[in-house]
Amino acid sequence: MTLKTMQMTAELQAYVVAHGTPPDEIVQDLIDETQAALPDDAEMQVAPEQAALLMFLTKLIGARQAVEVGTFTGLSSLSIARGLPADGKLTCFDISDEYTSVARRYWERAGVADRIELRIGPAADRLKELPAEPHLDLAFIDADKPGYPAYWAEIVPRMRPGGLILVDNVLRHGRVLAPVNEGDHAIAKFNEQVMGDDRVDQVLLPVADGLTLARRR
Repeated sequence: MTLKTMQMTAELQAYVVAHGTPPDEIVQDLIDETQAALPDDAEMQVAPEQAALLMFLTKLIGARQAVEVGTFTGLSSLSIARGLPADGKLTCFDISDEYTSVARRYWERAGVADRIELRIGPAADRLKELPAEPHLDLAFIDADKPGYPAYWAEIVPRMRPGGLILVDNVLRHGRVLAPVNEGDHAIAKFNEQVMGDDRVDQVLLPVADGLTLARRR
């Protein structure tokens, strides 16, 4: 018998979600609205179990300063913000006013809008506005795949020792083994870059579409 992660079925995923921290009414409403209003783009939303993991890890490391690259309709940012203390801050970077207008409504509804600052524009440029010194406790990258190296380059030097970087979609539904499009090639190359970065310790987990956790040394 080989040691491997079991295949996730819809029924098994439902069990996983139900037996972790299941979505509350706000999260479920956000998931439902995103799927109904944006059926062609809803896959950009993190999975419910990822949302729970983001909140859990934010609390676990005692994060107070966090950034997110790629906000979409706000499920991941909502989860991170809920894991922050009342005086914590999450800075979100996105290029879409349309998608993030949904996020804003749910931040308000959840009572965490005062913890979140949204900056609209190309993240590769706007990340440079952050203080240059190491101060970030947590970062989440889930945006355009060719942009990952640029986001990584701006974020890693700003992480405090022990800070945690999470990167989504690092398996590309398995296509990293045989890339077929620009995004696949970009992620395959990015994964090699992270593996060779001696500033971090990293683990790639088969959660949803692949999640890399990197700890700043």
